[in-house]
Amino acid sequence: MNEPDVLSRNMDALKELQRVGWRQLADPALTIFERREIRNEIKQSEAELRSCLEVMSDRSWFQERPAQDDAAAGFRKVEFRLLGGIQAACRELAITDI
Repeated sequence: MNEPDVLSRNMDALKELQRVGWRQLADPALTIFERREIRNEIKQSEAELRSCLEVMSDRSWFQERPAQDDAAAGFRKVEFRLLGGIQAACRELAITDI
């Protein structure tokens, strides 16, 4: 199993922990101490989830892309308006040396 899979599983487990915690907080039979403990667990899981999201974001930001894809994408965006404009202007002026 590779690291992104482990990270995704950790994130899923933290999300589930938060869902269960919020459901438990809705129970009116909880004592003040139990509510405080559940809220602390939710806060801790939230902090861990944020750090996992940051790691995932950093990995996607610095993910290497194949050089061929980047080069091809750059060439697709090139527009030759300048040359087209010069050639059209030369035709209007009847210049044939270009």
